[in-house]
This record gives sequence, C-alpha cells and structure tokens, in this order.
Amino acid sequence: MLADLVPAERALLVAVRFKARAHGDPWPASEIQSELKELVLSSGLEAAEEILLERDRPSPATLIGSGQAERIRDRAAAARANVVIFGADLSFAQQNNLEDEIGLKVIDRTQLILDIFAHRAHSNEGKVQVELAQLRYLLPRLAGKGILLSRLGGGIGTSGPGEQKLEMDRRRIRLRINRLARELEEIRRRRETAREKRRSEEVPVAVLVGYTNAGKSTLLNALTGAGARTADSLFTTLDPLTRRLPLPDGQGILLTDTVGFLHRLPHHLIEAFRATLQEAAEASLLLHVMDASSLLLQEKESAVHEVLQDLGADNRPILQVLNKTDLLQPGDKEKLRRLYPEGVLLSARTGEGFGSLKDRLLAHLGKIQREALVRIPRGEEAWLSRIYREGAVLERQDQVRGIKVRVRVPLSLYGQLKAAGYLKLSS
Repeated sequence: MLADLVPAERALLVAVRFKARAHGDPWPASEIQSELKELVLSSGLEAAEEILLERDRPSPATLIGSGQAERIRDRAAAARANVVIFGADLSFAQQNNLEDEIGLKVIDRTQLILDIFAHRAHSNEGKVQVELAQLRYLLPRLAGKGILLSRLGGGIGTSGPGEQKLEMDRRRIRLRINRLARELEEIRRRRETAREKRRSEEVPVAVLVGYTNAGKSTLLNALTGAGARTADSLFTTLDPLTRRLPLPDGQGILLTDTVGFLHRLPHHLIEAFRATLQEAAEASLLLHVMDASSLLLQEKESAVHEVLQDLGADNRPILQVLNKTDLLQPGDKEKLRRLYPEGVLLSARTGEGFGSLKDRLLAHLGKIQREALVRIPRGEEAWLSRIYREGAVLERQDQVRGIKVRVRVPLSLYGQLKAAGYLKLSS
C-alpha cells in the first residue's frame, strides 16, 4: 500500500499511548515507541525523529488533538520529514484531518504493517493474502476523498479525478476482492487436502508459532536445514515452510513455520492469512517459540494466545520453546525455569537445548494414541510384548498363523506396526 514510499523518505514517528482504561495499551510507553521504530526500519524507511504522546483518551477528529497536530507539523518541518507514521490505527476522518493540519502524508500502523507484508511476500499464496488484506483496508477509505489508484493493491495518492472515477475504482476493487477471496478458498481446499493426506498417513505435524522476530525460522533452519530466510527484523518470513525433523528413535515429525504474530495484529491480516494459519488449528502440537531475552516476554506470550484464540487454535497442545538463551545474563535461566517449568530452554543459534526439545517431541508423540486391528505372525511375539508394555490390548484372538489383537497404542508404535505390515485395519 505504500509502494510510493522509498528508502530515501524520512519519517517522523508518532507513538501514542492512552491512559484511560477503555482505550489504553498495557505495554509500557517506551516499548510501544520501540516497536513502532522497528516496524518503520523493517519497512525500509529512515526514522528522522520520534515523538511519544501520552493522552487520557483519543480525539474523535484527529486522535491526538489539534494542538498536538500543530506540534507534529513543526517537528516534521524541523526534521525535514516528508511522511508522518502513527503507531496507532486511524479512522479515515482522522487520517484525512491530520493530513490537512500537518500538510504531509500520514500513515497509520495497519498501513505500515501491510506495506511490510507486501514487500516480504514472495509466493503467489502470500501475495494473494496480502493484496486481499490491502484492498479490504482500502475500500472503505475511498468514500469522500479523491483517490486515484495507479494499480490495484498499489499506493495511496493524494488527489483524484472525481466521483465517477472513484465509483469505477470501487467496482474494480470489489471485483478484485471477490476474485482473491475465491483464490484463497482454493488455497484453503488444497491445504485441507494435504492435511487429510497427512492424517491418513499418520504423519504428526508441529507448527511453529510465536511473536515476530522470536527466531522461528532460525530454529527451523537449525533443526532441519530448511534454508528459510532469516534476519533481525520484523515479519521476515510470511510464506509457510514445512520440513521433516528426524527424531532419535527413527521417527520423524513435520515442522511448519508460520508468519510471526504481533500485539494488536490488524484484523485484516488475521482474516487474510486464516487459510495459512489454519495449519495451527490442525496441528498435533504447537511449538510456541518465545524470545527468552525479551523484557516483554509474558506480554508477547499473551499477544500470541490472543491470535490463537481468534484462529480457534488455542485448544491445541502447546510446548513453550524459550529461544535465544545465549543472550541471557547469568541467573536468568533459573528464573525462566521457575516461570515456565514445562518449557524447553534453547538457543537456535548455538544448538543448546536441541536434545531436550527432541526428547519432548518424542514424549508428545507417545501421548498420541490410536486404535487398530493388528495381526502378529508367529515368531514375532516381541511386537506383542511391546504392545502390552507401551499400549493396551482391547481384544485378543490366538490363531494358527499368529495373534490377532485390537489395540490402543502410541502414535509412534502405530507407525512402526504399519511400516512392518502388521496393521490390518485402523479404527
């Protein structure tokens, strides 16, 4: 959406925090300001100056009030900024009024995030999802302002040719939205087919979820050699990637990386990426990768859970993976172990803790059980001993050629019986 913004442009950053409980943000003001700067730098813009505004409540007309808008106008001129970026979402009226009072292009938080997503999406699926989110965000903002779309999904201009052209743009956008929605539905069907295939083959899937820049892609690369792009910036990875992780007993589990989450993640993005993020709702296990060195560890954990709730994935088994332990100070690990006694501490950069993670994955697979009808040949009774030891025998028939049993066994043993050819009927 900000295709007309180039790295040479200088941005004045305005972080806003409201004190009133109805409008407030539980994050410290300094962290709200810091995350806005990270978003701006991730977009490729230059941060000319930063302003933090703390107010009791938002102004309906300008969010921050006319007096503060004049102050921003003067600060932007002094800093030679040519765009003002707010770390809050603006209504169309607020954005329009601010541009009139400040005299510069004004961008809100959602537009900024959408722009980052547009630059980071490389696959056709990712591009479809981002463009759909952009257009759904843009459509309601066409009314009442002359906006010329140089291309669908493109940048926002500052002047337009009139209502006849606007109505044409609205129709084109609605048609494009409908087409993209159909494409996403087809993506959803293909993903569901792939999930059904994995379920029929009893392939367990662990989905990596977590706050953006927690190190999910780095962890996937270190464990599987996936080669996913990594960088110390927000939303480096948008396109999902799945790789197989071999486990110590010869089993394997599929690991799927997903887009990073953010606190107050725009609803447009959650909806657009629902087809991709649905992987989390279908996973055997969620690996919640967390930045153990973050001062807002628990706040970011809550933000991730909010998104999982929106996706209907908050009921899946979750293993907390506390990454970046190589950045911790002495004594911090013990504090984390007390805070997250069931979590796994590791460093994707150094490999510390990988053994513990694989052991926990094996233990999880052991908890997943399946019922099946199995026929064990004579001379292979060792398999039967394992079934009694690791699972449960529900029915047994001793026959001339072998032993027929209906069993309930861990998923790991189920797969081994199937590979050995002894699995006759699953149920």
